[in-house]
Amino acid sequence: MVNSTTRAFGSPFRYIQGPDEFNNLAEYASQYGTKLFVLIDGFLFDELSARLADIFADSDCQVVCETFGGECSEAEVQRVTSLVRSAGANIIAGVGGGKTLDTAKLVAANESMPTFILPTSASTDAPTSSLSVVYNEKGEHLYSKSHKRGSDLILVDTKIIAKAPVRLFAAGIGDALSTYYEARANAQSDTANYIGKGYRRTLAAMAIAEKCRDILFENGVRAVNDIKAGALTEAVENVIEANILLSGLGFENTGCAGAHSVHTGIHEIPGTNKYFHGEMVAFGIVFQLVLENDREDELDEVLDLLTTVGLPVTLKQIGVDPTPENIAIIADRICDGNSGVEAEPFLINYDTVYNALISADAIGREWLGEE
Repeated sequence: MVNSTTRAFGSPFRYIQGPDEFNNLAEYASQYGTKLFVLIDGFLFDELSARLADIFADSDCQVVCETFGGECSEAEVQRVTSLVRSAGANIIAGVGGGKTLDTAKLVAANESMPTFILPTSASTDAPTSSLSVVYNEKGEHLYSKSHKRGSDLILVDTKIIAKAPVRLFAAGIGDALSTYYEARANAQSDTANYIGKGYRRTLAAMAIAEKCRDILFENGVRAVNDIKAGALTEAVENVIEANILLSGLGFENTGCAGAHSVHTGIHEIPGTNKYFHGEMVAFGIVFQLVLENDREDELDEVLDLLTTVGLPVTLKQIGVDPTPENIAIIADRICDGNSGVEAEPFLINYDTVYNALISADAIGREWLGEE
């Protein structure tokens, strides 16, 4: 529980979303500086760097492109920081997935320069947050870094987002759907949010988290079907906003809880790294609702949405054999005091977590019609 009545809310400076917005990057960059350094995911580098050369051809702002090394590690941050200094850049942009974007944020913090974030999928809310997650060279989580300010611009080209694999889009729904349930838990326990040293959440933050949930229930299934059909519709635009903006603002300004703790625990099981963050969090929502002994109709509503859009609701679906040994490993990690589950508004111990994992998996299997 927080020891102050002070409330706080944080956000990026600008959020712009729409089809072909990538083509306006030179216009936006020229408002901030004269040389933009762009860090791009490797598999997108050739296509997007060539496109950027055309976009900046007649601009007063120059562009320098570099391939992301593949891991948001201290070594990669140092490498990119050196390249930014050598190039004489005064703005940095990250283009790609969460690790690319987090690296750009860290370099910007090192150099005290404006940051542009351009996600290429709607798979998580990482683009909007002022956090970076740092890993070692093997991809093992080391720590999270909270930045003193949000990014200057989140630029979301929905044509690019809509062309990403539908599995990524669905994973973003899993991540975003957890926002409301975790916000509710944090509000009930009055746990500090992630703004600065941590404050009480604002009414605006809670309203954003609730709206995020509502959009996903109203538009989630239709949006996934539209993505599969290759259609960029209003439903798709709504879910992109929920996955990236509303979820990002919601979690940072309210806090995570049981659902994200499962993601942390599952990473202790070898072979689970091939599953996306939002896929693990999807099962985590089921776990949290079981842990909280929530209403059957609310749990059914969540299970229906998750399974309809193709998200996991059992441990097996995220690469975990539900043996007592594996469940114990996950429960141990969840209960280590730093997973997020401690934000739940009641006493948490190993036995309650272990049994909630067993129950959530059994409920998921029953929902799928499995024995």
